[in-house]
Amino acid sequence: MPSKSSSRLAALTVAAVCTTVSGVVLTTPAHADTVRIHDIQGTTRTSPLAGRTVTDVAGIVTGVRTYGSSRGFWIQDPSPDNDPATSEGVFVFTSSAPKVAVGDSVAVTGTVSEYVPGGASTGNQSLTEITKPTVTVLSGGNAVPDPVVVDARSVPDRYTPAGDKAANGSVNGLALRPQKYALDFYESLEGMNVQVSDTRVVTATDPYTELWVTVKPHENADRRGGTVYGSYDSQNTGRLQIQSLGPVADFPTADVGDTLTGTTAGPMDFNQFGGYTLVANRIGTLKSGGLQRETTRKQSRDELALATYNLALATYNVENLDPADTTFAAHASAIVHNLRSPDIVSLEEIQDDNGATDDGTVGASLTVNKLIDAIVAEGGPRYEWRSIDPVNDQDGGEPGGNIRQVFLFNPGRVSFTDRAGGDSTTAVGVTKVHGKAQLTASPGRIDPAGEAWTNSRKPLAGEFVFRGRTVFVIANHLTSKGGDQPLTAQYQPPARSSETQRHLQATEVNTFVKAILAKQGNADVVTVGDMNDFEFSDTTKILEGHGELWSAIKSLPASERYTYDYQGNSQVLDQILVSPSIRRGCDFDYDSVHINSEFHDQISDHDPQVLRFRP
Repeated sequence: MPSKSSSRLAALTVAAVCTTVSGVVLTTPAHADTVRIHDIQGTTRTSPLAGRTVTDVAGIVTGVRTYGSSRGFWIQDPSPDNDPATSEGVFVFTSSAPKVAVGDSVAVTGTVSEYVPGGASTGNQSLTEITKPTVTVLSGGNAVPDPVVVDARSVPDRYTPAGDKAANGSVNGLALRPQKYALDFYESLEGMNVQVSDTRVVTATDPYTELWVTVKPHENADRRGGTVYGSYDSQNTGRLQIQSLGPVADFPTADVGDTLTGTTAGPMDFNQFGGYTLVANRIGTLKSGGLQRETTRKQSRDELALATYNLALATYNVENLDPADTTFAAHASAIVHNLRSPDIVSLEEIQDDNGATDDGTVGASLTVNKLIDAIVAEGGPRYEWRSIDPVNDQDGGEPGGNIRQVFLFNPGRVSFTDRAGGDSTTAVGVTKVHGKAQLTASPGRIDPAGEAWTNSRKPLAGEFVFRGRTVFVIANHLTSKGGDQPLTAQYQPPARSSETQRHLQATEVNTFVKAILAKQGNADVVTVGDMNDFEFSDTTKILEGHGELWSAIKSLPASERYTYDYQGNSQVLDQILVSPSIRRGCDFDYDSVHINSEFHDQISDHDPQVLRFRP
């Protein structure tokens, strides 16, 4: 059985009686002469029979799940009605391994329930199920109903209707319009046998044995095979998650741009981690797209010449790096060969010296020096580093890990201005000395006791000197999107609750930058890191303020703006923002170096970013 995914699948569908939409339980049976599967599914997202007992519901078994906590099987009525809004399939939750086979004709008696994957607090839509079933097998070896074709023509271009204001924005009670909205179309197929053909992979195979494809190959496509998420109104309707009912060993190991050729078919499920999912009985043949990891360009001779030399600055989230990890050589190779050994590297998610062991350790010298040694072994420079240890267990992230930002810098190219006074609890300030802005401490942390930074990483500010000119760098790792409702939520538009703290953080960073520019209007300020938000988001708008900063990733064509790949959407989370002195001169270029997000064997889930500019 797919043991690799069992732990995650356990959360996908458990006993529906634990979380139901209907609070009313009716015990009057609904008999088979009046109740078919399409009667159970109805014309909205929730069943009109929720809470009722149904008797001898007929159907053909189309798929069987024997692993995890979501054991059960799907049945489909081979004699559909004429209403495109009513699904003809439904999941029968058995809790133990079901004793049926694909092709069995069965009669099911049980309770109709609406299960919300992950619980009501997630805002997820519900999955209609028959629970506590009694199953009678009438015959075997029957033809399975032909799958419904899901393709560019059948999936509408509009993603979802707006939710009902009278129901707090929920779409659950709205009549399904499957010819108008993509989410309504997928809902109208819930539990049914569906198929896709010759689909391009838009999120690589992950550790949970799942991937994402698009049935709309031209929808916001980037040049490397992904699908770009460019606005809150561009949810990309062709994305569909693929899982498998077969063994893990048979699941394709795919990267973005690969293709599942031929037919992939199976029941349409809905789960906590991605919403509508094709759970495949049959998976297409993997055809490689040949995607290669990118390498940023070398500094040119002109850039290395004294008269025109550019500073190269990178940001890179190394995903909970600690001394026990096996990825140091790979990260070092990426920094030296793919990023071309930038002069300054801002690292996010550097853990303390014993990783997730929660024993009060906060220092990270073992972690950082192990990475520096690995960089030297790859032929790179021996970077020096600066950071500030956090207060134990106060900066969020993996419990006990004490993640923080770290500056690496090549002392042969750039120097760091050390100024005493910075520690984990003291706020860095800005003064004016000889007509120039100066930090009160370098390195220092921005308002570490402030409300904005509760259980979150505090920004690290430092002064660097390059060719006699000071460059202020602020390394960030803003609060994550955890807790936001998914794009497939029952509430439309979905709530983004994590923005509240992130907007406070963005305001603090912008205020700090304004303080620098108030002391020196032409100061070179670079704000970098994992902003955990999009280049078009309000978080970015707050960071940018009234021109104090500008997100340099917006200098790229829209089809190249992504640093992360989530549920089939290539999107921006990592950014480098620059002050007016850098933007006005136009002496900069930007590169999102795609070495991780598109690949199944990624060493981090983020792609690093590189900015070159002339201070």
